[in-house]
Amino acid sequence: MTDPTLTANDAANAIRKSVRDHWGLYLFEGAVLVILGLLAILVPQLASLAVTILLGWLFIVSGVFGLMASFYARHAPGFWWSLLSAVLALVVGVVLLASPVAGIFSLTYVLIAFFFLEGIASIMYAIEHRRELTGGWMWMLASGVVTLAVGVIILAGLPGSAAWALGLLVGIDMVFGGSALMAVAIGARGQS
Repeated sequence: MTDPTLTANDAANAIRKSVRDHWGLYLFEGAVLVILGLLAILVPQLASLAVTILLGWLFIVSGVFGLMASFYARHAPGFWWSLLSAVLALVVGVVLLASPVAGIFSLTYVLIAFFFLEGIASIMYAIEHRRELTGGWMWMLASGVVTLAVGVIILAGLPGSAAWALGLLVGIDMVFGGSALMAVAIGARGQS
């Protein structure tokens, strides 16, 4: 049970203390992420395959738990939708694991669609809010243009880009995420 008198400031202080107390673990986790990210960048084809297989297993696990939850609550409203969702997760997981190379292509198309939609949305947001965002709207516009350009580059490079796109982007994300964790850990250590 949570203490209703706990304030946001108390929660922030508890988080700061936890990070200070465990800075070494954050540093280690960050270093591992950077190393794995660099490996993914160096061998993006293998990383793309690994991401596809991992997603396949995640879909299967979520589908199994979804089926169990659906049948446990079979008299609840929305049972058929819940059951459909669980079966769909299982099917997608099996398809990704049965043919991971085809899964890489499918996931790459989803990634391209995401980059296109995210790029267009960022550009439109920047244009619409250029008065309110003053100097920052240009950064938002540039971000949208870069995101859109990444989608175009991946699409133009198909089918070859499918082999490296997922792995490379996951690797870049891991390097930046790991670097951020390491920076937080080093900063927290200095506060001890």
